[in-house]
Amino acid sequence: MSRTKLAIISLLTAAVVLFGIPIGALASSHREAPLISADPQADNTDLYAFVSPDKPDTVTLVASYIPFEEPAGGPNFNGFGDDVLYEVKVDNNGDAVEDISYQFRFTTTVKNPNTFLYNTGPIKSLDDANWNVRQFYTLTRAQGSNPVEVLGTGLPVPPVNIGPKSIPDYASLSNAAVQTLPSGIKVFAGQTDDPFFVELGGIFDLLTIRKLPGNAGGGVDGLQGYNVHSIALQVPITQLTKNGTKPTSGNDPAAVIGVWATASRRTTRVLNTDGSAATGSGPFVQVSRLGAPLVNEVVIPVGKKDLWNASQPKDDGQFANYVTNPELGGLLKALYNINVPPQGAFGSSTQRDDLIAIFLTGIKLPDGTVLTQPPGVKPAEELRLNVAIAPTANPNRLGVVGGDLQGYPNGRRLADDVTDISLRAVAGAVYPIFHPDFKADATGVQLGDGVDKNDKPFRTAFPYLALPSDGYSSLPHLIAAAPATGDVLPSLWWFWAGGGIALGAGILLLWRSRMKRAPQRAV
Repeated sequence: MSRTKLAIISLLTAAVVLFGIPIGALASSHREAPLISADPQADNTDLYAFVSPDKPDTVTLVASYIPFEEPAGGPNFNGFGDDVLYEVKVDNNGDAVEDISYQFRFTTTVKNPNTFLYNTGPIKSLDDANWNVRQFYTLTRAQGSNPVEVLGTGLPVPPVNIGPKSIPDYASLSNAAVQTLPSGIKVFAGQTDDPFFVELGGIFDLLTIRKLPGNAGGGVDGLQGYNVHSIALQVPITQLTKNGTKPTSGNDPAAVIGVWATASRRTTRVLNTDGSAATGSGPFVQVSRLGAPLVNEVVIPVGKKDLWNASQPKDDGQFANYVTNPELGGLLKALYNINVPPQGAFGSSTQRDDLIAIFLTGIKLPDGTVLTQPPGVKPAEELRLNVAIAPTANPNRLGVVGGDLQGYPNGRRLADDVTDISLRAVAGAVYPIFHPDFKADATGVQLGDGVDKNDKPFRTAFPYLALPSDGYSSLPHLIAAAPATGDVLPSLWWFWAGGGIALGAGILLLWRSRMKRAPQRAV
């Protein structure tokens, strides 16, 4: 092979390599366990529980599913699974067993199977004839030994947000899907913006903080522009407490409830050779579970994550060591030299009792003030909420860590920055409450991921979630949105510039080589 040919091939190869860097390689995912990552319709992404700010006699419960929904993902847009049982469960006496379960079952209908279109024209109402693929659901309530109660049936799911031509007024359709049931409960199920905000790329790239210590912005919201499917309930407090009252004191024995969400599938699934939908049989088995945020993501090790998703809160003692001796604490010490508190096995003298309170038992302050710990509590991972603590007019995104007792880990509001709160908690921000002689690390109490709020504003009325991004105009997780404080964007420009130079040089060498071989014509 001649030197010219070798040079041409080398330069063209360099151009291909440099131009061919997949942008997706820079993205990340918040799918938390190996098995559920292959089953997005059943993947519970987040759970929220808070006293409703505009209706303080109610509690709002929100569970989101189907991570990383691409808004333009047609023609078969995302939807709830007809073969999935979605549940929001409430433990109102602290025994780690659900006392109330709100159950959602969905049904998909196709009006015209002879078109590939989701809609054949603009959708202007929930019964528009142009809407081809629709979903409806039934909501039931299971409570103790009482018969399962049907709260609503044939309830509509709004269409996905395709674009302005298909849905000229998406907000009106989303609002129309909010249903008020005879029980006094409000309910919504449908596509929404993903309310979680977090620097996924940095966290899972060996806990990289782009702009240390992470309390002054500079992060990239890995969920910006993506949607989820959410179910939301607004329930009178008197329907949630163990004695049917609305507590007025945080120390009332009935004031604290524990919440978690699940998704379940039938034990047996049969694929049919005629292309029809798979059929399921047998009892439902739990495949996804979520209470407090980030527990299965960063507390439970990869070898136990699927077990966690299948387990019940009453059996959480098997995971206690991962809470009292968290891997994340060691990483913060090794990577950023954070002076984390002593930590050790569950039951040892060095166990992290502050994290036991946050994640397993709920918090009771040394002076006896109850924040989220019910009397006689059995340690279990639940999202605990004290329903007697009224909403504040000036919420702090850092919740309890920021002096706002109505925020996480007292329940979880949509705007609570649970990533920053959790990083600071593991670093020891709450430890001095239980150990006054311990001085929290000055850097540790400022840790964060640099993403402090959602990319879209939340609504002020139920279901509060932001409207989903539409497929026509959305540009989810643009690489161009990376902050100037990081090195990702400049390095990509160098790659692209280098690719352009290499490609140009290759073409020039190829042209000169051919010119030399071309026969000379007489003038």
